Amino acid sequence: MMSFDRETLWLLSGVLGVLIFSSLIAFVLTKKNKSEAKLATLKNLNDRIKAWWVMCGIFALTVAGGEYGSVALFAVLSFVALREFKMLIEPIAIDRWSWVIALVVILPLHYAMVAAHWYGMFSIFIPVYVFLLIPTLATFTGETGNFLARTAKLQWALLAGVYCLSHVPGLLMLEIPAYSGNEKLVLYLVIVTQISDVLQYTFGKLFGRHKIAPNVSPNKTWAGFLGGVLSASAIGAGLWWATPFTPLQSFGMSLVITLMGFAGGLTMSAVKRDAGVKDYGQIIKGHGGILDRVDSLCFAAPIFFHIVRFYFT
Repeated sequence: MMSFDRETLWLLSGVLGVLIFSSLIAFVLTKKNKSEAKLATLKNLNDRIKAWWVMCGIFALTVAGGEYGSVALFAVLSFVALREFKMLIEPIAIDRWSWVIALVVILPLHYAMVAAHWYGMFSIFIPVYVFLLIPTLATFTGETGNFLARTAKLQWALLAGVYCLSHVPGLLMLEIPAYSGNEKLVLYLVIVTQISDVLQYTFGKLFGRHKIAPNVSPNKTWAGFLGGVLSASAIGAGLWWATPFTPLQSFGMSLVITLMGFAGGLTMSAVKRDAGVKDYGQIIKGHGGILDRVDSLCFAAPIFFHIVRFYFT
């Protein structure tokens, strides 16, 4: 268990304060409003706040657990994410051994590389070696029906649920000159991503008229997208003091995070629509599975990680 510096404590205290304030506001609004339409919206808001409490608790444990604790916790999240993908896809019996190998061999090996700071292998293990291994294993089954679709589904599950998510604890391996406490970078990434999601939802409810992709995600509007991305990027710029970035650089990094987070949320929604389901799972009561909560991070985390590694280490 690691001790926190002042900036980390400020970040954690700010998140706790926002959650408490949001919970109080939602409670008061629920008590005052009686109309069915408003109560339905407020129920959705309350479900989201409960999900934020759960996820913020998970990420607080990630930071508190130190480097190895963070890696272990995200390995568990990836295990759950892979299970959710498996339940969504329902692979045929002959392919189940490939999924077992993914869960009990590939996943722990990948996270072991993250824990060992073996960047050279961690960065290519899944997108090169594993991506070539999966279709090779599938050929030995002798089943050629839907071959490309079957192998691509497992590849996508490993890419999004394991490889992309592992870049969050991967931030702790980076050595940035004149900067210490990489757990602040983890918090920064998560805070900006989650605030963007919240503000996109809020702006969309208040001002949203024109939908971006109604068949994919009917709640996403242009007003929500622009308002959420720009305001979350401004908040991210204000958090520059917890990062190795200048205020302007922090705005640019936050803009990248919010744009990639939006792309991740939209893409992961398309996967659900293709499977004909509303949520990836029910692990978070009232608000879906792990993948429903980390869909934005799936795209934002690896891009943020590699920009920081390339330009700031």
